[in-house]
Amino acid sequence: MEKENSLFIRKFVLSWQELKDAAFGLERESAQSRLNQSATVLVLLLTMAVSEFVLVYFISPAIPAASALPSPTINPLSTATTTVSPDLANPEGGSTVGELPPPEAVIGEGCIPDQIMISFPIGGQEVSGVVEILGTANITNFGFYKLEIKRPEETVWLTLQAGNQVVQDGKLGDWDTRRLTPGEYQLGMVVVDNAAQASQPCIVNILVVRTPEETGVP
Repeated sequence: MEKENSLFIRKFVLSWQELKDAAFGLERESAQSRLNQSATVLVLLLTMAVSEFVLVYFISPAIPAASALPSPTINPLSTATTTVSPDLANPEGGSTVGELPPPEAVIGEGCIPDQIMISFPIGGQEVSGVVEILGTANITNFGFYKLEIKRPEETVWLTLQAGNQVVQDGKLGDWDTRRLTPGEYQLGMVVVDNAAQASQPCIVNILVVRTPEETGVP
């Protein structure tokens, strides 16, 4: 990104010098055109850099983990699940794993293995407490990624947090579900490249539950 900025700044300076030195109308028009193009690209790069900086360092940290949302509705597309051992609970003791879906439901909608992937929690899983979100955010010309949640019937996503470092089969962030109304949620991740092109969101459907120990959480 820094190399690209330096390149376009150099082009802008050269175009400005050509415009100053141009003696004929055609030369001035050509130099003015190149100067305008360089200026446009510089403004775009500066806007992207400022937007990414504000999102990662100011907006994301200021957003609370989540707020109570409307009561859940039944998803007619949900699949039957099988109970798994409590030993599969998050090793940090934060999240609770209840039931797992069939293997074909593990990969979420829009997810791309080894590039844009949420590997934990997986689709159809019951979670509670603080959930450690694992997966991969690693695309060509990586810029940053952001984690979001919403109810299935909603259209507006709530940003949980963002990251500006590539993650390969590792921790993407934490999701505190303790203050959420129990029910079905969609957990999504969008990865943006350094040209401000956003990927299709990787989405998994999750069921948030409250454990007996959490019933006293305000």
